[in-house]
Amino acid sequence: MSFGEIIRFALRGLAANKLRSGLTMLGILIGVASVILLVAVGNGSAKAVADRISALGTNTLTVSTSGGRGGTTTTGGLTLKVADALDDPVLAPDVKSVSPLVSTSATMAYGSTSYDVNSFVGSTPSYFTAANYPLASGAAFSEDDNAQGRRVVVIGQTVAEEMFPGVDPIGEQVTVSGALFTVVGVLDEKSSSGGFQDANDVAIAPITAVRQVLTGYGAINSILVEAANSKMVSTVQSEITVILNQRVPTSSSGTAGYTVRSASQLLETQTETADTFTTLLGAVAAISLLVGGIGITNIMLVTVTERTREIGIRKALGAPRRVILTQFLIEATLLSFIGGGLGVAAALIGANFKIVGVTPVVVPSSVILALSVSVVIGLFFGGLPAARAARLRPIDALRYE
Repeated sequence: MSFGEIIRFALRGLAANKLRSGLTMLGILIGVASVILLVAVGNGSAKAVADRISALGTNTLTVSTSGGRGGTTTTGGLTLKVADALDDPVLAPDVKSVSPLVSTSATMAYGSTSYDVNSFVGSTPSYFTAANYPLASGAAFSEDDNAQGRRVVVIGQTVAEEMFPGVDPIGEQVTVSGALFTVVGVLDEKSSSGGFQDANDVAIAPITAVRQVLTGYGAINSILVEAANSKMVSTVQSEITVILNQRVPTSSSGTAGYTVRSASQLLETQTETADTFTTLLGAVAAISLLVGGIGITNIMLVTVTERTREIGIRKALGAPRRVILTQFLIEATLLSFIGGGLGVAAALIGANFKIVGVTPVVVPSSVILALSVSVVIGLFFGGLPAARAARLRPIDALRYE
C-alpha cells in the first residue's frame, strides 16, 4: 500500500466521525491559539514599556533614593539643594540639564467635572526636553514661573479629553487640592505602557507650586539628569556620583543613599523581567496543549476499539504492522496539525485586537514553535493507540464484537 493510500484511509477515518474529530481539533486549536496569543501579549507589553523607556532618550540618568519609596521616606535624602549641586559646570561639565522631580496623584476639578490624575508632576522647564514631553498646543511654563511659584499646569491628552471635552483647555482654570491652576499647555500624545499605566494621564507644573500645594517641602522623588550627548552618559554618571557621595548621606546599612540608573540600564532590567513574564505566560498556555494531546490519545484509543474488526480484516488480507501503525499515527497527526493550523489562524486574527489594553505582538518563532509542538503532540500521544492497533492479532481482531 502506497503512502498516498494510507493518507486517504486516515482522512476517511477522520471523516467518519466528524463531530468527534472536530472537538479533538478544537482542543488543539485552543492550546495553540493560547500559546501564541499569550506570548504575543507578553511581547506587546514589553515592547510598550521599552518604547516608553527609550522615549526618555539614551542620554538621561535618573537619580533616586535607595531604601525608600521615591525618596520620600529617607531623612536627608534627595533635595533641591542636591539637584542644584549636580548642575555644576566645574564638577559636572558634561551635564546638559538637571530636573528635580516630585510626583503624586491628585484630583483636578473644572466646573462640575472632576478627574483623578494618576501622575501630577512637579519639575522645572528642562524636564519637558529631558523626559521627551513635546507639546501639542500652548506652551510650557518658564523658569520665571517656577521661581515665582506660579500655579500653571501642562496636562496630558487623557486629562484634556476627560476634563475638557470639546473645549480648548488653554487658559482655563482648574482646582487642585483647593488651589487654582491655569492650564497653559497640552502635551502631545504618547504611547502607553501596555495597559499598566496611561502615559497621557499626567499633569506637569512648576515644582515650587506643587510642593506648596500638594507634596510639602520634604525630600524630592528623583532627579532627572540629561547628558550633553549619549556618548557622555558614563562620564556624566561618574561626575554626578562624586557630587552625590558628598551630598547624600549613606543609609543605615552603610550603603549609598541613592541609586543612579540610565535609560539603557532600565531597558535592560525591563527586558529581563519581560522575558521571564513572557516565558511564564507561554508555559501556562502550553498546559492547554498538553490537555489537547491527552484528548487525542483518548479519541484514538476509542477509534482503535471501534475499528478492531476493520484492522483484523486488513491484517488478514496482508496489511503489515507498519501500514496499520502509520495510518493511525497519520490520523492523530492530522488531528493535531489541522487543529494547530486553525489555532494559528485564530491567534493571528485575535492579535488584531487589544487584549487587557495591550496590543499583541506576534513573533514568527512562537507561531512556528506552537505549530511544531502540536504536530509532535499528535505523533507522541497518537503513538500508544497506533501501537495498540498494530499489535492486534488478526484472529483476535476478527473475533472481536
